[in-house]
Amino acid sequence: MTVVLVHQIYIIMGNSTANAEILNDLIQINNDRIEGYEKAIKELEPADSDLKALFVKMIGESHKHKLALATEVQALGSDIEKGTTGSGKIYRAWMDVKAVFTGHDRKTILNNCEFGEDAAQKAYKTALEQEDLSANLRELISEQKAELRASHDQIKGLRDLQAS
Repeated sequence: MTVVLVHQIYIIMGNSTANAEILNDLIQINNDRIEGYEKAIKELEPADSDLKALFVKMIGESHKHKLALATEVQALGSDIEKGTTGSGKIYRAWMDVKAVFTGHDRKTILNNCEFGEDAAQKAYKTALEQEDLSANLRELISEQKAELRASHDQIKGLRDLQAS
């Protein structure tokens, strides 16, 4: 009986650690998204106030997602990630280099933002593929992924409206 109970506790603790790692990865992705949109705002022309308002909204969306994810990480008894992913830092550096060659036109900025939104979708998809994910976390991540998908589609739609 004691061996079975210890084994069950070990499985629960292992799942909690795995769940916390998944959530922290998504926190980092949202940190990347925030920094990416803050960078994009700096690249906008004054005439692009519509994009600035949209990007500010998307930054708020990621802050909301981070708060929900962080609450769950704390409930699991783990520490909350504060940084960004390595790939996010690479992405932002890539935006800097690309901007030097292509300028700060609206289509380029939207292309870069769509690239970031694609990365977020991939991260959320990967998280949902994890078998150890608890049902309540799977629901939270699915809801956030759907919201982020709507943002992705909005960015893509705006990008597609731009002249080549």
